[in-house]
Amino acid sequence: MQVDVFGATPYAGNPLAVVLDGADLSDQQMQDFARWTHLSETCFLLPATDPTADYRVRIFTPGAELPFAGHPTLGSCHAWLQAGGVPKLQGLVVQQCEQGLVRIRQGERLAFAAPKLKRSAVPDELLASVALALGLDPAQIVAAQWLNNGPQWLGLLLDSAPTLLALEPDHLALKQLGCKVGVAAIEETEPAPTLIARSNREARAFGARSLGANDAAPDLQVRAFAAPVGVNEDPVTGSLNASLAQWLVADGHLPENYLAAQGQCVGCDGLVHVSRDATAQVWVGGDVVTCISGEVTL
Repeated sequence: MQVDVFGATPYAGNPLAVVLDGADLSDQQMQDFARWTHLSETCFLLPATDPTADYRVRIFTPGAELPFAGHPTLGSCHAWLQAGGVPKLQGLVVQQCEQGLVRIRQGERLAFAAPKLKRSAVPDELLASVALALGLDPAQIVAAQWLNNGPQWLGLLLDSAPTLLALEPDHLALKQLGCKVGVAAIEETEPAPTLIARSNREARAFGARSLGANDAAPDLQVRAFAAPVGVNEDPVTGSLNASLAQWLVADGHLPENYLAAQGQCVGCDGLVHVSRDATAQVWVGGDVVTCISGEVTL
């Protein structure tokens, strides 16, 4: 299948190829097919080796295998369910990947439990080099962190959404630096006059937009630059949005429930639904639609 993740309508989110039976394929065959699809990620479903998991997935970019990634997690789960997969636990799918076990909650839309995040400071010299490659004045960077939940991202919080959307990175320079860069900026939109939940009160405190029941305006704009793994700009990135949420909510920049937008600069309209529950577990959700279903010769 080819599915579209983090988009409510076909061709608005991030495309993903899913090979439903990858059990007899070699590593090289998987990598060759992932390069040929020319998508940011291609997944291969296999029987689980962990008895608590429903299935196993291997995730490849055009240039390398990933231990975990967000939009492949949701897209693979959607494809597995649509192909007739039945989870061991009602309403909860357990996916096995190189990073470990990932829980995926079923409901209005699929949402994965963000893996544990490791955070660390970014060296000043590297931060200056990344700012130069992005065309940023250092004063436009509000905060920076190394973020690692399987994939590692250098996360930047910028001063405004217009700054973020205007970026024209030097992708060769970023590739030479060897780091994937995730950039975020809070939307400075006035909150709605009626506050609906505690998260909306927090949103007002931080200058983010209140979310009503039918309100789809984003609180956060995100861009992801991943030249070191062969993807200059990823349309919508689940692993990055997961780690950004764990960082920015914990540090008080965002409320516990918010909506992130990504992909505008590459012609997509991706929406990522983020929530943090009472146990401080971050859930990252999005719509998934099937665009192509058929056979492939490997």
